[in-house]
Amino acid sequence: MTYYLIREMLEECSPEDIQKTEWQYVAVLKPEEYRTVKDSFNMGIDLDLNLNRISDTKALVNYDSLTGTFNIPDHECFSDRKNKVAFALDEKGIVLIDESDYTERVVRQIQQTRRWKLPSLERFIYDFLEETIHNDLSLLESIEEELSGMENMIMKGDINEYPMSLNDIRSDLLDIHKHYEHLIDVAREFEENENQFFAEENLRYFRLFSERVERLQDTVSQLRDYIAQLRDLIAGELSIKQNNIMTLLTVVTTIFMPLTLIAGWYGMNFVNMPELYWPWGYPVVIIVSILIVIVSLVWFKKKKWL
Repeated sequence: MTYYLIREMLEECSPEDIQKTEWQYVAVLKPEEYRTVKDSFNMGIDLDLNLNRISDTKALVNYDSLTGTFNIPDHECFSDRKNKVAFALDEKGIVLIDESDYTERVVRQIQQTRRWKLPSLERFIYDFLEETIHNDLSLLESIEEELSGMENMIMKGDINEYPMSLNDIRSDLLDIHKHYEHLIDVAREFEENENQFFAEENLRYFRLFSERVERLQDTVSQLRDYIAQLRDLIAGELSIKQNNIMTLLTVVTTIFMPLTLIAGWYGMNFVNMPELYWPWGYPVVIIVSILIVIVSLVWFKKKKWL
């Protein structure tokens, strides 16, 4: 377990220090640690500490505390891995409960990189939320570059089948979009300030955060539209390739139909066939067959079927 006082920067302290000072605090605990010390926080609420049951990001207003969960996607595998964190807060501070070291790493990052002129719990929450999305813009840009690469391949005609990675990207974007919706809801719940835990002048932090997430969400929506356009483009390109193949097969079939007819005629074993004993019969049939092929090719070329 780790405790911090929210001063000009996060100052690591002991559990006793948060009881003896007026400074607001941050506590990062494992579930089993929270069970042993939860009474010291005087929040009057029992949290569900089975973090495996966390399925979304949300905030719940209670009589004397505000609780909730964060279900933060892993940027390397959006659909499979999530960082699950429970929290409880009041006007004195916030308790973050996490089985992994994710929350501790985020708080340490804030401790090392943030200095505040006006330290407050609201500012810490804002910075914590910002840390959970600070790489999202670069991630979305990399997705856009990948989609742009696919579009270039399509325009060059290098796509021979539907790329299954497009479905994976679409699924990831759907997860990100839902995550942003939940983050916006949490930020608005904080901004509502029903229990008056936050100072009025600091509610702007939550509004700034929700506006930033809304911009990211707009980017996700644009990428989803881009994917829809690519799917139509791929379907059109594959359809053109199929049509070209069918055209080629039709041309070959059309050329060989009269040749097959000639072969059928001269494959019949009739004694009185006119050309059967004619010395020039065989060469003439060959020449006629070649002329049929040449005339057919010229005709198809003129009609732009080849």
